[in-house]
Amino acid sequence: MPLIKSISGIRGTIGGIAGEGLNPIDIARFTSAFAQWLRERNGKTQLKVIVGRDARISGEMVNSIIVGTLMGCGANVIDIGLATTPTVEIAVTETGAQGGIIITASHNPRQWNALKLLNEKGEFLSDIDGKRVLQLADGKELVFPEVDALGKLTTNDFTDRHIELILNLPLVNVKAIANADFHVVIDCVNSVGGIAIPRLLKALGVKKIFELYTEPNGEFPHNPEPLPEHLTEISSAVVKYNAHLGFVVDPDVDRLAIINEDGTMFGEEYTLVAVADYILRHKAGNTVSNLSSTAALRDVTKQYGGEYFASAVGEVNVVTKMKQCNAVIGGEGNGGVIYPDLHYGRDALVGIALFLSHLAQVGGKCSELRATYPQFYISKNKIDLKAGTDMDALFVKIKEKNSSEKLNSEDGLRIDKATGEWIHLRRSNTEPIIRIYAESTSPEKANELAVEIISQIKGIIGG
Repeated sequence: MPLIKSISGIRGTIGGIAGEGLNPIDIARFTSAFAQWLRERNGKTQLKVIVGRDARISGEMVNSIIVGTLMGCGANVIDIGLATTPTVEIAVTETGAQGGIIITASHNPRQWNALKLLNEKGEFLSDIDGKRVLQLADGKELVFPEVDALGKLTTNDFTDRHIELILNLPLVNVKAIANADFHVVIDCVNSVGGIAIPRLLKALGVKKIFELYTEPNGEFPHNPEPLPEHLTEISSAVVKYNAHLGFVVDPDVDRLAIINEDGTMFGEEYTLVAVADYILRHKAGNTVSNLSSTAALRDVTKQYGGEYFASAVGEVNVVTKMKQCNAVIGGEGNGGVIYPDLHYGRDALVGIALFLSHLAQVGGKCSELRATYPQFYISKNKIDLKAGTDMDALFVKIKEKNSSEKLNSEDGLRIDKATGEWIHLRRSNTEPIIRIYAESTSPEKANELAVEIISQIKGIIGG
């Protein structure tokens, strides 16, 4: 699999020839480029950098190369070992580090790994900064220190500190959670969630925890992306153990899916909606999600007198928009909750704490809480185009055909209809493909919207 280079880092399958897979040469090259960028950004020759990883079987190898390379670049490294993505982000700010590297390929299968890069705020790099790292990775500007200026290595564990910060949040109601006597099933796909989530739940006063796949050995028992078709086992377990609910996370614990007490899906799109409902009940303000996320967040926000804003897809874009509009809660429809009172990063741990606080206070069953929210369905499709298709011209013509609707070109093209329905078209950066997301009040209506726009595209290109 070709190495995928983006502004947020590099990702690929382990092995292969240099430049075509995630191998030691390219790992060292991009790590060196990142260290050089940190020196440019901070004006310091002596850097402090956090490194943490999920439990993938390639993680130890990748970690060793990154740590050694950073030391060779003159950076003092704090290796926090097996840690969730949000834990690494928090460790950067807690230690006053100049940056961080998260070794994780998120929800990708076991043969994948990646380097995700953080600035001094514990946030992903902007487009400009990411492009500079990619530019430096060609090696022409890299300079390395002499022996007396090499970096040093220390180790630390920040999971307990992460949990402590969550418990200290005013809206995390530990007393209410403990009094509710929740019985919870968790599925951590044998990654770092197995370290952090049991600790968090116990600290929140949850006494009955049924664990599925909490050994951090990197052997994923099922596809690690927390989608309904991959969650049949925990769904059955919630019913079997007569639990109040279940929680599922991806390998690096920045996405959270919830299972109702009857084994049905709460809906990954609705993780953020429910947490936002809870926050807005106690704190007035605005919300943000990306253009491909459910309109239910918009409707819930309006109920509390706040304003909803949509950003381009991508965590860094959501965070930027949240800061611009002073949002009190935000995230992505893939189960990513960003709570600024803790930090600007998707965090399943704080999502769990806030959701349990919400459920404990409103009372009732998890499925009953889900039923209180606007019901929307998203249809996800794609259309393959001929190589060389002029995408810019195609999008111009699609805009012309839908000029009577509200249009947003911030990220591809989003078409908002007066009915509240929407369609979002995003082009692939690597293939002649347009991805099409459409939302309506039923699966059938959402699919009809997608079919309608696909027909328009075929009419334009003559397909």
